[in-house]
Amino acid sequence: MAAGDLPDLNVWLALADPDHQHHDRARRYWEKEAASELAFCRVSMLGLLRLLTHSKLMRGTPFTPAEAWLGYRAFRALPEVGFLPENSRMEPQFAAWSDTPTFTPHHWTNAWLAAQAVTTGSRLVTFDADFRIFPGLSWLHLSTDS
Repeated sequence: MAAGDLPDLNVWLALADPDHQHHDRARRYWEKEAASELAFCRVSMLGLLRLLTHSKLMRGTPFTPAEAWLGYRAFRALPEVGFLPENSRMEPQFAAWSDTPTFTPHHWTNAWLAAQAVTTGSRLVTFDADFRIFPGLSWLHLSTDS
């Protein structure tokens, strides 16, 4: 997959959890704004599995690991949802953004996701406004005000 959407973990989580504070906004994205192809990557896949099983985040009713896998697999079974593998151009792009004096450590994962999106021609979709710091990134900020 290339030139589709690469949703950030926060989007997948909001889609998976109907009680999530941003679920309605994520559903609007899915139904009206999403590209014809969407993809998980290793970071978003692992993050979704981890967060769905997190007791505090899931308000005391976390998924079991088996249930988390079922949720992930349900997304992956959809014809429009694929998996975006890593590529050899990601690490140099990641380094270009992160190996600088102004880089802050809380952006490690964002820089990696942005590098994956840029090097595959994908649009990154997120609730996180911090992605504005990555030049050349095509991204959709899902504002919670809209």
